[in-house]
Amino acid sequence: MSTVLLNTLRFVILLFLQIIIFNNIDLFGYVNPYPYVLFILLFPVNGNKYTLLVTSFLLGLLLDVFCNSGGIHTASSIILATLRPNFFKFSFGLSYEYQTVKIADRISTERISFLLLSIFTHHLVLFSLEYFRINLFFTIISRVLITTVFTFAISVLIIYLIKPSKR
Repeated sequence: MSTVLLNTLRFVILLFLQIIIFNNIDLFGYVNPYPYVLFILLFPVNGNKYTLLVTSFLLGLLLDVFCNSGGIHTASSIILATLRPNFFKFSFGLSYEYQTVKIADRISTERISFLLLSIFTHHLVLFSLEYFRINLFFTIISRVLITTVFTFAISVLIIYLIKPSKR
């Protein structure tokens, strides 16, 4: 399957799942998973960075339209797409430089650190913009931490459900 088709399919499916299923999950009135970030994280390492930025913008914008969230998903998605190369370098080092990284491969400490750091950053921006008050600092941090763990667990599950089998 071509990379463009795969990314388009991933975009549509993750957007659809986020809007229809994951936006309706509200654990304890506090925790919502945001696995749509997988589109940004699974985008090919050697893919066009401007395409990633534009599609991240569109993903966030569409989510903001459907969630009536005033731009917080757009800002969070663009920041994540912008910082993604730095997270790759931090987590994978030289493997990233030679573009041999595949997030959907077997689980490793590098992949875990990349996913956790990326999801944490996305959620930190998202909830900071959502609450946008310094006196809610501990609420923001607790929500970021709890939602990061929940989103990470769902994201790992999704990665291994969609991972192509080796023949």
